[in-house]
Amino acid sequence: MDKLEAINWKTFKETLEQHPDLTLQFQYAENKWVGASYHITEIKQAPIVSVDCGGVMNSWTEIIMQLWEPTDEDQERAMNVSKALSIVKLVEKSLPLNPLGTVKIEFGNSQFDTRQMFPNDFIISEGNLVIDLRPDAVQCKAMERGGSCGTTATGEECCAPEKPKVELKNLAVAGESCTPGSGCC
Repeated sequence: MDKLEAINWKTFKETLEQHPDLTLQFQYAENKWVGASYHITEIKQAPIVSVDCGGVMNSWTEIIMQLWEPTDEDQERAMNVSKALSIVKLVEKSLPLNPLGTVKIEFGNSQFDTRQMFPNDFIISEGNLVIDLRPDAVQCKAMERGGSCGTTATGEECCAPEKPKVELKNLAVAGESCTPGSGCC
């Protein structure tokens, strides 16, 4: 599977701003759509700092738009892009969002476990702006840099299974008894 090109907040928001009169739809899997009664419940900004298996520190920001699909509402038409933009505007009054932050859409329902997905594509079709979502994939940053997954002083890769260390004791030594604190048990 090819790695998706992440979309930043600036590009995502500009795309919405170009289509305020369209209906905003989300497709989370092939022929699977977020229900038209969805709500944008929150927009989160998450600064991430990590150290990868090669020992390199990484940092980035994620902007996560959470969608909720209520079970008791049934609408035929999803919200307009302009409504979504009004929510964005309200959020940005209190929380300035990093324009270079990676956008993820968080969604789940009774048939689909909640997860964060990338906007893969924007599709304009029949009065709709459809945001096609695709799952993220686990990656090894060290390997992507052309490096190796960190190694120990003896040359073992960090991802190699760890061998348990077992200390053997000879319990048959004369005069040694197994009492609390003796270390035999």
